[in-house]
Amino acid sequence: MTLAGIELRYLVNQISDATQDYYVSNIYGVTKDSILFKLHHTEKSDLFMMLSTSGVWLTSVKIDQMEPNRLLKRLRSDLLRLKIKKIEQIASERIAYFTFAGFDKEYVIVAEFFGEGNILLCNNEMKILALQHSIDVRHRKLGVGLVYAPPPLNGIDVIKVTENDFEELKTSDLAAAKWLGRTLGLPKKYVEGIFEMSNVDSKCVGTNLTSEQIKKLYDTTKNIVTNVVTGKHEPVIIRDEKTEIIPVRLGNLDNKCTVVNSFIEGLDTVFTENIVEIGKSIQTGGSDKKIKELETQLSEQEKAIDTVKEKSSHITNTANSLFEMISKGITSIEDIRAQEILSAHNTKLVKEKGMTLILIDDEKIKINTQSSLQSIASILFNEAKRKSAAIKSIEQIKINTQKKLSKLQNKAETEKDSISFTEIRKKNWYERYRWFFTSDGILAIGGRDAPSNSAVVRKHLEKNDKIFHGDIFGSPFFILKNADNPPTASLNEVAHATVCFSRAWREGMYGVSAFWVNPEQVKKSAPSGQFLPKGSFTIEGQRNFVKISTLKLAVGIIPQGDDYVLTSGPPDTIKKNSICYVIIEPHGLEMVDAAKKIRLEFLKLEEEITKKISIDDFVRVLPAGASQITEIGLGDAA
Repeated sequence: MTLAGIELRYLVNQISDATQDYYVSNIYGVTKDSILFKLHHTEKSDLFMMLSTSGVWLTSVKIDQMEPNRLLKRLRSDLLRLKIKKIEQIASERIAYFTFAGFDKEYVIVAEFFGEGNILLCNNEMKILALQHSIDVRHRKLGVGLVYAPPPLNGIDVIKVTENDFEELKTSDLAAAKWLGRTLGLPKKYVEGIFEMSNVDSKCVGTNLTSEQIKKLYDTTKNIVTNVVTGKHEPVIIRDEKTEIIPVRLGNLDNKCTVVNSFIEGLDTVFTENIVEIGKSIQTGGSDKKIKELETQLSEQEKAIDTVKEKSSHITNTANSLFEMISKGITSIEDIRAQEILSAHNTKLVKEKGMTLILIDDEKIKINTQSSLQSIASILFNEAKRKSAAIKSIEQIKINTQKKLSKLQNKAETEKDSISFTEIRKKNWYERYRWFFTSDGILAIGGRDAPSNSAVVRKHLEKNDKIFHGDIFGSPFFILKNADNPPTASLNEVAHATVCFSRAWREGMYGVSAFWVNPEQVKKSAPSGQFLPKGSFTIEGQRNFVKISTLKLAVGIIPQGDDYVLTSGPPDTIKKNSICYVIIEPHGLEMVDAAKKIRLEFLKLEEEITKKISIDDFVRVLPAGASQITEIGLGDAA
């Protein structure tokens, strides 16, 4: 399935709105034709955008990489941390521009969704820096170092089509459906739907159409195009010879269609299925080739067994015919009567290089014509036995081939099952920050950096909360939510987290204190004549200090509804709420290596749950700086 131009217009509009102010936090290769962008926003949930040669869409699944993608390294190098500035479509063509900007840099990804498709990375002057595959045809050339040139635009822009444009149909000697498809660039499914809904014969030549029929075709076309582009959808998935998703009803649909909530959701379902099927083909490609080779060998071995059995049977029949000769008084194989009996068994005597051979089918057996018929029969019986012995050898080879084939078929099935994808869980609002629930079940949230520090205070600080900060430069703000009179344990736990997620962890500074105040003590603007850096606030009045003597955090997997999430916080509460945990202290492995080590330990304890959690999520919950594991165990929620 490929996208129609009008479908792309809707997707461009929707994705452009949804990704405003998002930046690229990671890029994953899926196949050579598909790339997954992880988009992050300081205040909103992460989004995942799949860009493939077949289309672009927001996805709810993360597919594991199935083959190398030649653009991945370059895209990561140039686009990570850049914001999506704008997404555009060229007229109603199946071409989209994705502009990424930031840090005084700007890049454009050009995605072509027609033919074999193409993905290109260009600079802000549209000079091609990297591309999926080069093109050198009559009307254009694409290659690294060249300026990107779109293909010549054909026909009328279907999104801007007018009633006057349809007047040309009156003078066309083409079948009306062919004219519509060529002129407006609409796929076959839309063309057929337009004619069915207009009740006009699609094979009728344009010059034979009435003005009323042409008007009906225009109105139907305009209505369908408008509904697709503006999102007035009734999307269904159609599973026939091929599976596809259509955003609007096109004529009568049978029971093969499935209603979906939205076009993007249906697109995600259909395109994900397609990518996974491609992945299975990729993963099993080598095994499939070997399976075919073994199946051919097995077939040849079966034929060889049948052939040898047939020859052995014919030789035995010929030997028995010699005893028939004896019963008729024949004593020599050269007797004319013997020749007639042999001929009846498709056998004859031949001479080669002075030797006499008995030819049975195409098998030549040396005999002495002067020997008795009994002696010649004995020679033939021995040859038949030799053939039978050969059958046993071939059958053993066949058994070995069958074993290899069965083993390889099982391997191919395993390879297919290795293609996996995980549902991208819809996260709670607080998961974009640092968070945990205290031992008393109270939610605590904290900033990760200056922008999220600011968001925590400006967006989520309410009158019944308590706000925390470390008595050290480089500390996050933490909020204990809905805690008018919080227990001492919760206050101590949030103070502990505030210090551990501060600069104190990275530098191994023990004995640092944190303090908490009430919301009204936090001033979100600087005093007159002063300046506050982003993520900073002024604190007025009495501060309630809590001295933190140790630097310890726990990372744990927490049950949440029907799912599991990863978080970190003070050891006691994480142990209490998790199914498994590790305790970490400063120094040791850098963040990525520590994250890998923790994930490996969790895989030993809870493999099925842990393998659904990405290494990025493990890195995300760790404090800035090096960490070492000091304890591993199962939590109270196990």
